[in-house]
Amino acid sequence: MSTSTQSRWSRVIDSIEETLIALLLGVMTLITFANVIARYVFNSNILWALEATVFLFAWLVLLGASYAVKHSIHIGVDIVVQALAPGPRKVLTLIATLACVAFAALLLKGSWDYWYPFVTTRAFLETEDIPMPDVLQFLSVWLNDGEKYEKIPRFIPYAVLPISMALLTYRFLQTAWRVFTGQQEFLLANHEVEDLMEEAAKSDLPGNSKSED
Repeated sequence: MSTSTQSRWSRVIDSIEETLIALLLGVMTLITFANVIARYVFNSNILWALEATVFLFAWLVLLGASYAVKHSIHIGVDIVVQALAPGPRKVLTLIATLACVAFAALLLKGSWDYWYPFVTTRAFLETEDIPMPDVLQFLSVWLNDGEKYEKIPRFIPYAVLPISMALLTYRFLQTAWRVFTGQQEFLLANHEVEDLMEEAAKSDLPGNSKSED
């Protein structure tokens, strides 16, 4: 695969990931707001709101994990790594990144093994309250012997498990490659954030500010 193709593929995944996170946050906020209005203004309740919000929040957190790897914003301790010389630092960072790749791959395997029965032998299992949209009833023909779903089948919300773990594995592989090729020095970017804050503080000093006409 050429570098340009890899770059385009990476941009597509970035766009999908960021769009999904924004949509999930927006939909979760709208459902919660609508339920509050229904409860306190109309003395009613959206029965499926709580369960839907829980699933949306799970999607948001799990997809956000891979997004955080992409932007190196996971919390961690890198005191020892920063104290090393550039050569050993790169080796240790690469080992740590490959360990993260292995861990993410194990999570991917486990999440797939957990989710797969829900789309095969347990495809009849539904969520508690979330109604099944008519536009998705074709799934009942494919997976439920033609018997219509009253509620959303569990394999739909549970699909975030293999999807998010696949993205997490992909992000760690990206990071490993960047460390190996010298494009990235640390697994975390905490020190870079501090440097940026110091640079911003210096630029705000009176002597560094641009004079106005």
